[in-house]
Amino acid sequence: MYLATLALALLLDLTIGEPKGKIHPTVWFGKLISFFDSKHRRGKFDLIAGTISSLVVVLFALALSTIPSLLPQPLSLILAVYFLKSTFSIRSLEEHVRATIIPEVEVKRERVSLIVSRNTGQLSEEDLNSAAIESLAENLVDSVIAPIFYFLLFGLPGAMVYRAVNTLDAMIGYKSPVYIDFGKFAARFDDLLNFIPARMAVMLFLPLSRGVWRYYRMARFKLNGDKPISAMSAVLGVKLEKKGDYAFPGRGPRNEDILRALKVFRIVTAEWFGIAFLYLLLKYQIFTSTLLQP
Repeated sequence: MYLATLALALLLDLTIGEPKGKIHPTVWFGKLISFFDSKHRRGKFDLIAGTISSLVVVLFALALSTIPSLLPQPLSLILAVYFLKSTFSIRSLEEHVRATIIPEVEVKRERVSLIVSRNTGQLSEEDLNSAAIESLAENLVDSVIAPIFYFLLFGLPGAMVYRAVNTLDAMIGYKSPVYIDFGKFAARFDDLLNFIPARMAVMLFLPLSRGVWRYYRMARFKLNGDKPISAMSAVLGVKLEKKGDYAFPGRGPRNEDILRALKVFRIVTAEWFGIAFLYLLLKYQIFTSTLLQP
């Protein structure tokens, strides 16, 4: 069942991409935390209110993930595939990053602003190229490796809870005065869940360049986010920098380097799904062998 669910979810993502409209669990998670956010008046109970609100969203994700198991086949499989697909994104991420490979700097600024949180209004062309590649590398963990990692460990509930926590972090996990306390639980929970996947991502880059480990040892700026960025910088040989946060050495990135980064992204993604399918096959073989023992 796990094998079929993962295979069909991957096929759905590569052929159709991200579903449009409001019928998407991530949209539901976002609307739920937005509701709590809008209702809470900031004060001395921000941390408690934010923690409870985040836990409600996590419990909602957990409840959603159990619905397929309550349905008969093939409805159970269809819903499980759709829910799992909603936790990761390969095609959509590629499309957004590929859209930044254009010569017009003003248009590039607009398109890069869709995939990064920083202000792109004053960034140079090299800075914009760097931001696009950084986003691809960091989202390799958030949008591909981590959700599948938790699916392998805990099934659909693991993947759905991860996506809920990652959505919470994206919406309220900021250090601004409004969210410093309200979003603290979500931010720390996201850090915890991404700790292992971020480092697994670096291991997947290792076969591509001998410099990956050296660059990884430079990644001391952020707990998780700079780890895959350091590896991507090493493989491409380009400078990836977010001023004031981190900087990895190399020449200035050009448009063609974004295209190279997409190729690296595909290779690492293929490695990861190969490992995932191999793991599930071995798990299935061990399970069936145990059942067949006299």
